[in-house]
Amino acid sequence: MEDTVCTLKIGIIGLDTSHVLAFTKLLNDPSKRYHVQGGKVVIAFPGGSPNFELSMSRIDGFTRELRDSFDVEIVDSIEEVAHESDAILLESVDGAVHHEQLQKLVAIKKPIFIDKPFSLSSKVAIAMIQLAEGNQTPIMSTSALRYAENLTNVLRNSDRGRVIGADCFGPMELLDKQQGFFWYGIHMIEMLFSILGQGAKSVTTITEKEHDVITGIWKDGRIGTVRGNRKGNAQFGVLIHFENGTEYVDINLYQKPYYASLLEQIMDFFHDGISRIPLSETKEVIRFVEAANESSHYRKTIII
Repeated sequence: MEDTVCTLKIGIIGLDTSHVLAFTKLLNDPSKRYHVQGGKVVIAFPGGSPNFELSMSRIDGFTRELRDSFDVEIVDSIEEVAHESDAILLESVDGAVHHEQLQKLVAIKKPIFIDKPFSLSSKVAIAMIQLAEGNQTPIMSTSALRYAENLTNVLRNSDRGRVIGADCFGPMELLDKQQGFFWYGIHMIEMLFSILGQGAKSVTTITEKEHDVITGIWKDGRIGTVRGNRKGNAQFGVLIHFENGTEYVDINLYQKPYYASLLEQIMDFFHDGISRIPLSETKEVIRFVEAANESSHYRKTIII
């Protein structure tokens, strides 16, 4: 049954990613099996990064579908979206523009979800967090992979004791405009942090033409790895090592899309202003990705 208590007006900034359609369908179409209650997308600003072909090639199609199929108002500025919505999905596919866009939003003091990658450097990530906190603006950022049902179920229900390590794997496409592992590597790294938590102290990357292996060592001695594939296996998954055994998690085992599970968390955040991922962890994730890139370039271990 549709939520009649508090339906938020949601605005979207950046119509250059398939995420905007995934979220809008789940929010605006009550007939969807995994419909998420509590809000409706009503307004959007297309945005786009002129020097990023993948961004510009998507805008027209996604804009037309939101306008024609979901009756979303398309406007000419970020500020219009901010003023006419209760909460904001900052979806611009180019992580390099998030800081500038956030600067135009924080004065409105409305909750903002910033899709991955939060930023493309730890320096900018710190500046964004300080900007939001200084303006009392709630922000949240994460990959949807954290909320895959099979992963959260294993972490919540396993009776094998303490987690002592994890090995994540998945596709590792690279794009020049998104600086190495910020494009697809961040998905597996977000999964790794959802399992091991904060506290990474060093990163070592082994890079070959078709594969990468990123090894992180945590301050308590636990080890987490990320294997990225550019050829062959494009499946997301993870081996979680517990004190009393290892469990394999197939990320796509459940029919419920992880975007729906993420959107449920986002809606809770929009209603109470409390990020489900600590901003200190978001900052550490960005530094981990940055360090993995540095290790790949310099071929040495990087201390975080």
